[in-house]
Formats: sequence, C-alpha cells, structure tokens
Amino acid sequence: MGAQLRVYRQRIRSAQTTKKITRAMELIAASRIQKARARVDASTPYTQAITRAVSAVATHAKADHPLLTEADKVERAAVVIFTSDRGLAGAFNSQVLREAEELTELLRAEGKDISYYLIGRKAQGYFTFRRRASERIWLGDTEAPVFETAKEIADALISAFGRDTAEGGVQEIHLVYNRFISMVTQAPQVTRLLPLQIVEGVAEASDVSPLYEFEPEADVVLDKLLPDYIESRIFNAMLESAAAKHAATQKAMKSASDNADTLIRDFTRLANNARQAEITQQISEIVGGADALS
Repeated sequence: MGAQLRVYRQRIRSAQTTKKITRAMELIAASRIQKARARVDASTPYTQAITRAVSAVATHAKADHPLLTEADKVERAAVVIFTSDRGLAGAFNSQVLREAEELTELLRAEGKDISYYLIGRKAQGYFTFRRRASERIWLGDTEAPVFETAKEIADALISAFGRDTAEGGVQEIHLVYNRFISMVTQAPQVTRLLPLQIVEGVAEASDVSPLYEFEPEADVVLDKLLPDYIESRIFNAMLESAAAKHAATQKAMKSASDNADTLIRDFTRLANNARQAEITQQISEIVGGADALS
C-alpha cells in the first residue's frame, strides 16, 4: 500500500508541475494574441484596398502584364506553406500541412509540377523527415512577423514567376496558411496569388462603375502596384497565421491545464483510497494482535 501511495503522490506532483507550465503558456499566448489581432486588423484594410486597386487596373485597362497573364499550359506551380517555428498549438500545423498536401494532389492531377516555399520550422521538419525538396525556407519570424521578411518572400516569388520553367520558374503561385476566425476557430486558407484572380468588384452591384484614366500608362501603374500587392498579401497572410497560432496555443494550453486538473483530481481520489485502505489494514492488524494477546 505504501509503495502505491507514493506512486500516486508522485503523479500528483508531476501533474501539478505540468499545470503550472501550461497555465503560464496559456497566459503568455493570451497576452500576445491581442497585439497579433491588432496587427491583422491594421493590415487588412490596406491589403483589401490595394487588391481593389490592382483589380481595377486589370479590369479596366485590359493590359497584357506578365503577372496577370495565365499561361496556356501551366507546367509548374509554387506552393507557399505558412507554419510556425514552435509546436504546442494543437492541430495548427497539421491542418495547414494537410491542406497543402490536398492542394498538391489537385495540382499534380492537373499535370503540374510543384515547387515548395516553406515558412516556419514545422514545415521544414515535415519536409526534411520525408526527404522532400523545397526551393526556399524562411525561419524565425512566424510569431511576430516583420515586413522585411514578407518583402524577401515576395521578391523570391516574383523572381521565380518571371523565369522560364526550364530554369526553375513557376507559372502559378498559391498560398496555404491558417486564417484567424475566432479565438476557438482557425481555418486553413488556400489563395492563388498569381496570376491575379479578379475576385473583388471595384464597386457594389447597385453602384455605377467608375471610369478610370491611367497616367502615365496602365503598364507603368501595374509595375508599381503589383509588387506592393504581392508584398501586402504575403504580409497579411503571415499576420493571420501568427494570430491563429497564438489562439491555437492558448486553446491547446487551456485544454492541457484542464486535463492536468482532471488528473490531479483522479489521482488525489486514488491516493485517498489507498491511504484509507492502508489505515484500515493497520487497524485490522492492531485489533487482530490484541485479540491474540487476550
């Protein structure tokens, strides 16, 4: 009985230590998520505005720009995967990697080769474990993204989009990342970045479509707007992914703390039962000894 009681008490202490760690990580994630959400809220209006501007130029100018033109036959596509550098975030990384695998199967079914661009150590570890190649990897800025990293990623993607496929270039670019929906919901999102898809109307259906004049030329306007558009979309995706990661971490750590409470309660009950059984056995031995003496 004594050995069993010591085991229960050791497990209680272990669960209490784990609960302190998970509770601290939950509070840290809760403090960071507010700042992450504020950055997303500040970035989204600009991203939407520049997307509408590029859509307006592409729709009304009818310009034949390389970043807007779809190839007759797409031979290679780039898939940019946004994960985190750290774990302990529940299904955050696994669901975005699973979404990337589904996109890969879809693109390969269409006869396209895939080039991967990875963001985060979890994506790097996933590809390294499976011995799969990737074009570029960016690490270290997943929890607090900086615009310089987004610009570096955008430059690499634009360079790949501008090269011929025989030289390692791509003809499509897709983003796969987790989008922050609420504190309890983070959904994987797949977006085709290039060639540009005109998905947002310049005006509402009930409004009169505006007339546009481009100065100096539509091609010059696109040359300026498109890099800014790509950088803003990538940076916004990085911010969304960071906010979703903090929310996933908070949810996972709260679940771990609740599980630790359950373990502590269960092992405390078992320890009390073992202690009670030990006391009962000792009383029985004393009574039996007294009866034998008498």
